[in-house]
Amino acid sequence: MIEAAGTRLAYRVWGSPGAPPLVLLHGLGDGAADWDGVAPAFATRWLVYAPDLRGHGSSDRPGDYSVELMEADVLGFLDALELGQVDLIGHSMGGLVGYLLAGDHPERVRRLILEDVAALRPRERGALERPEGELPFDWSMVLAIRRQIDNPDPAWLGRLGLITAQTLVIGGGAGSHIPQDWVAELARQIPGARMETIEAGHSIHITEPEAFTRAALAFLGPA
Repeated sequence: MIEAAGTRLAYRVWGSPGAPPLVLLHGLGDGAADWDGVAPAFATRWLVYAPDLRGHGSSDRPGDYSVELMEADVLGFLDALELGQVDLIGHSMGGLVGYLLAGDHPERVRRLILEDVAALRPRERGALERPEGELPFDWSMVLAIRRQIDNPDPAWLGRLGLITAQTLVIGGGAGSHIPQDWVAELARQIPGARMETIEAGHSIHITEPEAFTRAALAFLGPA
């Protein structure tokens, strides 16, 4: 557990001290454990950090939630651990947080992988129904983030053009609920970004972990 910008964030770490840092950001309702299947492959070259974002897992549940607050938390996380420039992989919501960070603070992100992340447009979605029982996340967080994603800030798209990190966008293909033309649009908006598709659905790193790590490692190259 570490305090980042006033919020306590739990995190997992893999790899050898002294290796270059790689940060993994999970999707909505997931957590650091979501990366357990692929983190060891990255830990052969990097010191891998995976935080539980606010409202998730063992991190604080402050009751105040937004994508921008999560971005500030991640920046505080980097500062608290004295991580200057990092490579970063973000899945879904974590990719949104990651690309906002890369656009607002381009000096902090060297290489960026966005896993099934869309250039968001306003959309109509039905009301969410809370699952029964105890949840590993704050339900009010899900509602707050979902409202933002359904009615995205138009300024978010402008951040894409400010990204200087080498960027790979990986789409999940026809099995994903994310419109793949929105994923392709995201890639077009980021200067110099490459796009690949792995037919694995939305959670590529879980459904096809070997294909995901192979594509990621080929792009990232030597640490």
